[in-house]
Amino acid sequence: MSTNADFDLFRTSEDHEALREAVRAVAEDKIAPYAAAVDQEARYPQEAHDALVASDFFAPHVPEEYDGVGADALATCIVIEEVARVDASASLIPAVNKLGSLPLILAASDDVKSRYLPPLAKGETTFSYGLSEREAGSDTASMRCRARQDGDGWVLSGQKSWITNAGVSEYYTVLAVTDPDGPRGGNVTAFVVEKSDEGFTFGEKERKLGIKGSPTRELHFDRVRLPGDRVVGQVGDGLKIALRTLDHTRVTIGAQAVGIAQGALDQALAYVKERKQFGKRIADFQGIQFMLADMAMELEAARQMVYVAAAKSERGDKDLPFFGAAAKCYASDVAMKVTTDAVQLLGGAGYTSDFPLERMMRDAKITQIYEGTNQVQRLVMARQLLK
Repeated sequence: MSTNADFDLFRTSEDHEALREAVRAVAEDKIAPYAAAVDQEARYPQEAHDALVASDFFAPHVPEEYDGVGADALATCIVIEEVARVDASASLIPAVNKLGSLPLILAASDDVKSRYLPPLAKGETTFSYGLSEREAGSDTASMRCRARQDGDGWVLSGQKSWITNAGVSEYYTVLAVTDPDGPRGGNVTAFVVEKSDEGFTFGEKERKLGIKGSPTRELHFDRVRLPGDRVVGQVGDGLKIALRTLDHTRVTIGAQAVGIAQGALDQALAYVKERKQFGKRIADFQGIQFMLADMAMELEAARQMVYVAAAKSERGDKDLPFFGAAAKCYASDVAMKVTTDAVQLLGGAGYTSDFPLERMMRDAKITQIYEGTNQVQRLVMARQLLK
């Protein structure tokens, strides 16, 4: 026996769809026009930054008690998805603001939250995340960055690699070994480092295949003195906090991948409806239609996985580690496939920078690599299955 109410059980709310319309309008009007230039010039997307701040889509996840708008995990994913639809580099602004600050939201004292979250919510700074190192990528527990206790404070030495929006952000959540002789994985602590801290410098910008508008640099710490009140959570809990953070933020990378794939499909559909060969639109050829159907089907499956994982993230479900890894892994694989097929559908035109598809294809690749390679995601999933 079913009632009409049953049909509301499995769909996004009116509020979420209204949010999507609002973000899409900002993205189309204020972000898309600059995306090609941002990529070509490999410059930070300041226009997107300013538009996101003005519309409260800059760090929407920050709770209301810290001057944020308190967007839930699904709403944050929708923001990232809609921005990524026009510019993946720009979508890293809200995504990395969540990545950098989520350790604070999950584990920091109220004093630390009150100091660092309101400026982020107001758009006064971006917030970056320092976990990976040259020799500690997938194997995060082998990090060498050290923080030595000195009186009431700490002295930080070492480096971090592949840090998104490094140099732009004022604040960085940095993971460092605080007990070199302690148990592996239980000897790491999280700290907030400020851009102005003496001895903290940046490497040169990495020259990348895609997401060229998002600066990626190394962080260098030369005996940086940190006051004791910069610790995030408990001393020794850093790696646990970092891995809990990734369980949540992998979902946002899935959302980014879905947005890139949607943007590519939109571009391909518009092209095949206009392009004529052999006296008819290429959209009328069955071979093309089958490609489009597969692209849309896989994209929709990815979107549903991301939204389910976002709901689990919001509730803090115990099976989030599996669903977060699965959503990120599947959506990024789909983004790579859909963008590649979209380039193919445009033929020679798809291979030129006159159309955004070659940029989308380059941007899609990183979603299979960062926040844990897709091989690592499969390890995470398998471990959850075998528990």
